[in-house]
Amino acid sequence: MALGLSLPADVVLYLLLPMYASQFGVSLAEVGLLLAANRLVRIAGYGWVARFYARHGDRASCSLAVVAAACCALGYATLSGFWALLPLRLTWGLCFAALNLSTQALATADPLGAARRSGRSRAFIATGPVLALPLGALLAYTVGPRAIFGVLAVVSLLAVFVTRRLPSKPHHSATSGVATRRFSRPNALDGWSFMEGLALDGLFIVGLSYLGKDLLPGGAVLVAGVLLALRYLAEIFLGPVGGRMAEHFGAERLLVSLSLVTALALVGFGLGWLWSCAALIVVLRALQLPLLPPIVARRTPGPERVRALAARAVWRDIGAGAGPLLAGVLLPIASPPWIYGTAALLLAVAALACVRRASPPTPIQENIAP
Repeated sequence: MALGLSLPADVVLYLLLPMYASQFGVSLAEVGLLLAANRLVRIAGYGWVARFYARHGDRASCSLAVVAAACCALGYATLSGFWALLPLRLTWGLCFAALNLSTQALATADPLGAARRSGRSRAFIATGPVLALPLGALLAYTVGPRAIFGVLAVVSLLAVFVTRRLPSKPHHSATSGVATRRFSRPNALDGWSFMEGLALDGLFIVGLSYLGKDLLPGGAVLVAGVLLALRYLAEIFLGPVGGRMAEHFGAERLLVSLSLVTALALVGFGLGWLWSCAALIVVLRALQLPLLPPIVARRTPGPERVRALAARAVWRDIGAGAGPLLAGVLLPIASPPWIYGTAALLLAVAALACVRRASPPTPIQENIAP
């Protein structure tokens, strides 16, 4: 719930900044840097955030995060220019790291039912963006792109009342693993996390706003806002479904199958079936989101679980940070079929690598001792 109240300012910025770059005082290339900055800072900062979280627990970490997130939203409403907005993006990156790590750690604390809890968690998180994106698009269309961020700053600050109900107990058992293993050689799941972030949280989101602006010059912001809202609405309804499917079919098998279908949808998106393939990608992404935390928790039980969850998040952030950078550089000069076809191919290869390197997929509940 705390992340669901704090996240809307970030997702609305992804919608509005590419379309209204001049009103924020930035170029398209600077848009890519700003949208990537919150991800890139987590690459270096996730270890520090995880150690802070381990020492101080969920209540203190998340309370600090939601207050800082409210300040960032207020800055989006009032400040202009790359150097004014960059510190806000960096701050939000660390806020999200703390909130995201807390949600995953709490959902997977008990392996039994972790996939279902992860799916329900994604549903709560998605509620805020579902409401904020259409409202942000409507306000941008009528009064400009800044007003919505003032409203979202207040909403984010309300999350303090939620975080006060979180447990305050530190996670001392996870501190040593976080402190001593800052960066390790990537494995197959790391590669998949990287490509998922690059393709779906980077290239797809920026491309939807940028390409949609050319296809529907008059109402692109409204259509894109509704589609991105449907992305989070799909998480509300399909996140729990993905969790239940993972426990029935096996999380690894489901992750690979959905990733291959997502790759096909990315090819269609690049070929010009923008809105239909975007809707399909939205559905597939929602089904995939609950899958990785239970896989990581099952493969890395005990105190190392928090460190492993943070490591997978870092690789996703590397990809999601590179995505807007690539989009800002490539979309004005390269053809969409080439951009999204290449991303689809790499995503498919990363998914198949998980099959080759993983143990035979079996339902999660069968791997839990009675």
